[in-house]
Amino acid sequence: VVGSILLGIIGTTVLSVILKAILVIAPEFFLHLHMFSGSKLANQFTFSSKIVSMPPSVAPTFLKMDLKGALSGTMIPFIIIFLFMDVFDTIGTLIGVSERAGFIKDNKLPRANRALISDAVGTVVGAGLGTSTVTSFIESAAGVEQGGRTGLTSITAAALFIISLFFSPVVMMIGSYAVITAPALVVVGAMMIQNVKKIKWPDYGESIPAFLTIIGIPLSYSIADGLALGFISYPIIKLFSGKGKDVDWAMYPLSAAFFIYFVVFRS
Repeated sequence: VVGSILLGIIGTTVLSVILKAILVIAPEFFLHLHMFSGSKLANQFTFSSKIVSMPPSVAPTFLKMDLKGALSGTMIPFIIIFLFMDVFDTIGTLIGVSERAGFIKDNKLPRANRALISDAVGTVVGAGLGTSTVTSFIESAAGVEQGGRTGLTSITAAALFIISLFFSPVVMMIGSYAVITAPALVVVGAMMIQNVKKIKWPDYGESIPAFLTIIGIPLSYSIADGLALGFISYPIIKLFSGKGKDVDWAMYPLSAAFFIYFVVFRS
């Protein structure tokens, strides 16, 4: 069903609002039940005091970068860490979403440079505005699942985000309650995991790095760290199995860089 993910979020929101209203009006009706006693619905999900509000001013954070402090010696390691995280989070997202959309042909993503430039521009502009990092997110796969294949999907999402700025109380109410948003992520996860069937599982040189990447992402709460495990293990396993020549030369310096990243910055 087209729009099923959005319809699911709307339906869950309506149900949550109804149940919360009953809890507010007649708390004794539910609170004696174990499933509602101490639940997030009772304690965390709260009605917004208003529906419409003006977007907050960016003046307090606009171009407030401390470039002198950022270029000090103590900050360089953190800049490198953020660089690794941003680049490889983006690469992982682009590959995952593009694979699902059917854009990857012969293991190559056409016009990948445009996507990376767009992400880089968003990161720089977002930093100038003082926002959290503006980058691509794996939740974009939800749009792909609903049939999105062109830039019109992104433009529509951007327009809706602009509109949502004026309805931030409602958006925050929905986003603060995981029960509403989690099902969409479960659907996206189920959709993304389908790609594991393309892994050559009998070939340990291929399957072990893939498995480490898959399991490393949720355990480390970082796409970049999960990819790092794959980048480090892949050339090592290939070398010890006598297939070092099958590895692209660029993998070796990347593997070394990620190893240093883990030892120096993540230990």
